[in-house]
Formats: sequence, C-alpha cells, structure tokens
Amino acid sequence: MSAPAYKSFAQSLSEFENIAAAIPPISIEELQARVAKLQGLMKAAGVKAVYLDTSTSLTYFTAMTLGASERLHGAVIPSSGAPIYISPAFEEPKTQTLITIEGEIAVWEEHEDPALLVANLVCGLAAEGDTLAFDPATPFVFSSAITAHIGARLRNIGAKELIAQCRQIKSKTEIAIIQTAMTASLGVHKAVWEGLYEGVSTTEVTDFIAAAHAKLGMRHIFAAAQFGEATAYPHGVPYPQTLKTGDMVLIDLGAHIHRYCSDITRTYVFGEPTDRQRQVWTLEQKAHQAAFDAAKLGTPCEEVDFAARKVLTDAGFGPDYQVPGLPHRTGHGLGMDMHEDPFIVRGNKTPLEPGMVFSDEPMLAIYGECGVRLEDIIYMSEEGPVFFTEPAKSIDAPFA
Repeated sequence: MSAPAYKSFAQSLSEFENIAAAIPPISIEELQARVAKLQGLMKAAGVKAVYLDTSTSLTYFTAMTLGASERLHGAVIPSSGAPIYISPAFEEPKTQTLITIEGEIAVWEEHEDPALLVANLVCGLAAEGDTLAFDPATPFVFSSAITAHIGARLRNIGAKELIAQCRQIKSKTEIAIIQTAMTASLGVHKAVWEGLYEGVSTTEVTDFIAAAHAKLGMRHIFAAAQFGEATAYPHGVPYPQTLKTGDMVLIDLGAHIHRYCSDITRTYVFGEPTDRQRQVWTLEQKAHQAAFDAAKLGTPCEEVDFAARKVLTDAGFGPDYQVPGLPHRTGHGLGMDMHEDPFIVRGNKTPLEPGMVFSDEPMLAIYGECGVRLEDIIYMSEEGPVFFTEPAKSIDAPFA
C-alpha cells in the first residue's frame, strides 16, 4: 500500500471550517406539509390523534426539540387542526419560544396527572377518528397511563407505520442536508487515514473525530476506531487498542446537521496488506457493490440484503448470520435518526421508492482474525440508487 501523505491530526483540525452554519434548516412550509401528510394518513386509518413524545418525530413534524425526562412533555397531532403542545406549567414560557408550527399549549402542574390531561384532551377533540396512535418512542410509563385513563373511549395503536410513511421518504431539502453532512464526515475520515501513526490509540482517534465534527459546526454523535483483531466485532470491543504496522483499521463515525445524520465506515490496512487481507477486503467490496446493484426502484428492501449476503455465502462464508460471515442486516434507514426505516433486512418487503435513504454495509466478520465493513449511504433518486459519498476503490486507495 502506498502510504498517504502524512498530515497530523492537529494540522487537519486547523484546516476544517464551519460548514453547517450556511445550511438552511427545514422551512415552515415543509413542516406544515409534513403535518398535512400525516393527517391525511390518519384520516384514512381512522386515527383521531397521534401523540408525539420527546423524540425525533416531534422534531420532524414540528421542529420542536425537547429533552426526555420523567415529566410528560410532547405534542398531540389531531387528524385535523393545529398541533396541541403538552408542557409542564413551569416550562410553558420555554415551550412557547420553541414553537414553529402554531398551536395551543396545554399545561399541567406538578401535583396533577399529565396522562389524564392528554387522555381528556384527545377524547374531547372534534377531529375524526376512533383511535389514538402513540409515537413508538413514547415511554411505557406515559403510554400505559394515558391508555388507562382513556379506557374504552378510544382504541390505541402504535404510530410507527404512520410516521414511517412520512419520514422514510426524504424531500430534496432533506437530501441536500444529508449530502452536506456526509461530505463533511468523509473529509474527517480521510483526515484520520492521513494522520495515523504507529502507536496511536483508538481513544486519540475518536477524540480527534469528535473535535473535527465540532470544528465543522456539526453535532458529533459517535466515533468507533478498531485496530487489528478488534475489527472483527461489528460494534467494537470495550477496551482501547494501539496501532501496529499491518493492522486492519476500521473507522465508523457519524454527526448531524439540523438533526440529519451522517454515517460512514471505512476499513483499510496500516502498512502493506497481506494477501489474506486483500482477499477479504475485496470480497466485502463485492458484497457492498451487489447491494447497490440490487437497489432498484420497486424492489423489496429484503432483496438488497439477499444480494449482498449471497456474495459472501457463495465464497464459503455464513450461511445466514453465522460467523465467519455477515452477522447482521445489510443496512438501515438514515435521516433524523441514525437508524430508522427502511431497514435492509430479510422480511422487509417494503418496495424501494424515490426519497428513501439507507446504508449499504454488509460487514464480513471473521472473529479472532479481522473484519471488513465498507459503509456508504444510498438515496433512491427518480432514476435509481445514488451514493452520497464515493465508495472506497481499493484497500490501497480507500479515499481515491
């Protein structure tokens, strides 16, 4: 492997500039269209209201971001009309400043039962429907209490499918934000590759990644650095490692802009790869490409997983989730959550549509030896699949 031109982490960090400030957030008009789409789906399903807890779905539909706590705080979206925000009384002034989509605030005092407030509010709505649907991120302590107070007055279901039908189809604005985040994070990846040296620790690498994302104006989410045998484990090992010449290197990282995530993994060798390392890397690349090639409009999500997995099983790995082989699904949706619908996994027969965004990462894990994961994010255009970032060309040139 021809080594990259060395550039220290400090030098790379000094060259990064804030790119996030120039990216406009989702407009009020787009937020209103999201609420309208959800309400149309609710009416078709007989849902009177959707309760949104302190989750990314609350942010997706209203632009309001709240921290989860033991206090019930969220919003009710009726099948018609404006959202109704639920807030502790002492938080009302702050909640008011967070409102982008106009709506009333219903408050509760510390000695009162907020679940009873939500139950009576939903049952008293003039909106059509006989069902309350809960945001899947709602804690059971809240949903069970609200359901108990409603009793037989309304049915209750999960809102996962309703929400997914909205969130898994990204708009051009969402695609543009994700593209900016992905491009920036790929630059961080390349800086890691250029800054590696014998004896660097995984902790030093992840600290640099966090600092680089911050310098770019992004909100850092996570960084994983794995060296040598530790690369075999999809989510790493619970101890740091120190880099040695000849080690396989796996770097996975993510950050967000306006809550829209990046997520990219690269694997390569520090030094000259062995024939064995080249073999497993190239096989992983073929599985990665097979997933992309299978991602045709109208194709069920599971077929993308089947295509990647077949490359590895045909080479003698697996079968199914057995290791050595691919021990997990081939991909996950990406948007305001790093893992969201649609999931690229056996059993998911959801057809691929324009606007869907998901990862392509059929890892080849060989416990006790090494692992290779190449992860890029795909979005479905009107013509078919497109990568946000250019995939690694070879084990020798992962950022060519």
